[in-house]
Amino acid sequence: MMIKNAPYRFVDFRSISIQYGETGKMVNQFNSATGEYQYLNKRDSLVKINIKLTSDDLLYLHHKAADLGFWDFPANERGDTTTADKPVRYIIEFKYKTKTKKVVFDSNFGGDPKLIDANRQLIKEIDQSLETAERRLKK
Repeated sequence: MMIKNAPYRFVDFRSISIQYGETGKMVNQFNSATGEYQYLNKRDSLVKINIKLTSDDLLYLHHKAADLGFWDFPANERGDTTTADKPVRYIIEFKYKTKTKKVVFDSNFGGDPKLIDANRQLIKEIDQSLETAERRLKK
């Protein structure tokens, strides 16, 4: 995968959002514009909190998305949803002043392994940023 310069500038950045869960049951959600964050914890209890990512957190995610080539990801990376194993669907969206990049990625997507790895890495980075922000909130 070839990494290009991001056509999206951080100065124009507005928000990032992620939703994930079984197809049709996107219970886990975060939106940086509102700070609303909800997820199922290890006990299957729905946790709802309001957290804010810092400017540094958002800049880091913007750069990480650029490093991984997010701007060149196909918008539709869906897998087979008819299998017995229900895939986890992720919807990642970066919003800017005049542009938005949205990618739908299923955990069983059968595309290029490098693309799959890049998606998983970006999801991991977003998740780590949310965990860090939640720890800051609890201090």
